[in-house]
Amino acid sequence: MTEYLKSLRDEFHNNANPKIAIGQKAYMKNKFEFLGITSPIRKELQRPFLNNKHLPPKDKLEELLKAIWQKPEREYQYFAQELFQKYRKQFEIKDIVLMEYLITHKSWWDTVDFLASNILGPYFAKFPEQREVYVKKWISSKNMWLQRSALLFQLKYKNKVDTNLLSYSINSLLGSKEFFINKAIGWSLRQYGKFNPKWVVDFSNNTQLENLSKREALRIINKE
Repeated sequence: MTEYLKSLRDEFHNNANPKIAIGQKAYMKNKFEFLGITSPIRKELQRPFLNNKHLPPKDKLEELLKAIWQKPEREYQYFAQELFQKYRKQFEIKDIVLMEYLITHKSWWDTVDFLASNILGPYFAKFPEQREVYVKKWISSKNMWLQRSALLFQLKYKNKVDTNLLSYSINSLLGSKEFFINKAIGWSLRQYGKFNPKWVVDFSNNTQLENLSKREALRIINKE
């Protein structure tokens, strides 16, 4: 694992671009440091590290992900979450603890949204009995990013969205003044509206949504 991390670090740092890093850091509100690697270049650099033949064993994953996540430059968090995604067929019920850790550390929309739809989504599809337990826990927490994750993990469920759980999450967060919560409410509804527009219209018209949430929820439906 040490060699794996060292090789990754060498590839990333050898391709760093301080000028690009300035713009990336500014775009992310100066919350994180960057190496200055654009997304296409990063994906090319990390390709060998995500090859199934070179993946570390699953029992080393938590230690590895936390080590990568702790690095200051944002490119490492992007790599870590894509590495985690490679193990989705091997998810174990206990992995939810690691998922919570990643959501609540170095939190911002760029990682939380990826983790919600690409990590939590498959996890809760595999372990549906965990959904209500954790959604209720997260919604009642004071952590905005856990709440956003509870709203967004079904983004790729298409017509298999659990509308009872989605309704519970939204209704529990009504009145929030957090932009990232109200945006997520609208996004979750808009996405489901692609598959069940009548449900979304009825729900939006019968719920006291914030203007931002309702506008986002009906944006595509209104165009049609």
